Amino acid sequence: MPNLKQAKKALRQSKKRKLLNSSYKQKMKDPIKQFKNLVAEKKTDEAKKLLPQIYKALDKAAKHGLIKENNASRRKSRLTLMVNKTTA
Repeated sequence: MPNLKQAKKALRQSKKRKLLNSSYKQKMKDPIKQFKNLVAEKKTDEAKKLLPQIYKALDKAAKHGLIKENNASRRKSRLTLMVNKTTA
């Protein structure tokens, strides 16, 4: 355990950040899993309706530093391609 006042504060901050990061990560991963399942089941209309929610989650994760901006863009692009391939 930390002895110094600043170390105690740093520990509190890191615990708080860990909770926030894990919640952002879950909000990002759950819709993506659901999306991939819908695409696998060829339910493209439902998958397309889920895309804006996924975009929002990815953008928030990038904004908060959980993933990089380019990573979010790449994921959005790949998911969109995934859905477009099944419709074409």
